[in-house]
Amino acid sequence: MALAHRQLGALPKQIPSESLIPEQSLGDLIGISQVMQKVYALIHRVSQFRFPVLILGESGTGKELVARAIHSESQRRLCPFVPVDCGTLVPALIESELFGHMKGAFTGATDNKRGLLETAKGGTLFLDEIGELHLGMQVKLLRAIQEQEIRPVGANALIRTDVRIIAATNCDLEKAVRAGAFRQDLYFRLNIVQIKLSPLRNRREDIPQLIGLFLERFADLQPSIHGISEEATRRLTAYEWPGNVRELENAIEHALALGSGSMIEVCDLPSSIQSDSLVEIADEKEPLSLRVLERRAIYRALTQTNGDVVAAARILCMGKTTMYRKLKEYGVKRNGGPTGRISD
Repeated sequence: MALAHRQLGALPKQIPSESLIPEQSLGDLIGISQVMQKVYALIHRVSQFRFPVLILGESGTGKELVARAIHSESQRRLCPFVPVDCGTLVPALIESELFGHMKGAFTGATDNKRGLLETAKGGTLFLDEIGELHLGMQVKLLRAIQEQEIRPVGANALIRTDVRIIAATNCDLEKAVRAGAFRQDLYFRLNIVQIKLSPLRNRREDIPQLIGLFLERFADLQPSIHGISEEATRRLTAYEWPGNVRELENAIEHALALGSGSMIEVCDLPSSIQSDSLVEIADEKEPLSLRVLERRAIYRALTQTNGDVVAAARILCMGKTTMYRKLKEYGVKRNGGPTGRISD
């Protein structure tokens, strides 16, 4: 039986589409795409309330950034934002971490300790990778959310809490519920509003803006680099980004660390991105020989650089001497740019 939930991956009916004001960013979120505009609109709306929010998306799409933006836009922004990675909590200590403990409650409990739910009082508790929380703790978390009170390990008295819960996961919680790995009642309690983040490959128009952000962020790594070439930007935009925004950030940091010119070129990018984008040189669906791909790559690079052999060689990560030899081998004219078509 399909699980019922309120999914707000699209704009709620209460928010007319004409009310969307294009935004470049929100908090640390960056993007001008339509899907990001919808995310911004949802953040503005749900931040005004205290009900739980469930954020879904692949790893690296920025789920914690969305949670922080909701907190920053809310009336709770002056109180703590406490992030918790449920996947890294030691099973034997999860209850103590979330609810706290009293001195002497167990071996090693030498002092009273406030739990994260109490630490976040008045603010927001962000439970990342909520799907990793074991069933026993799911029961206690559900009670804490519903009753707004907790009992530290070893304590007799209950403590009132005032905290907003935002949870996130990259797994299919509905499937986990059907498999008995996640409690249905907790799922419904967390899933009052759902925000689903699109992978980077589905919002490629945001990639140039993200590149600019990361170039600025890591500028100190290589002060001599002042930008990125058109071809390198094209390769980055065409890449599939299985690791999403986090992988793009790592790619720019990699390029700045290894780059030696005034701009990031294709050969400065991680090898996985270079090799992945080679297939785009060919328009045909049928496989082509490496020789044909190389000829087309050379022609394309020379066209882009208006016949500048050195610049074209750098784009292709090819030595200057090798480039001249290839030009002679393939009969490419370079005066004023390539004038002949490289045949197959």
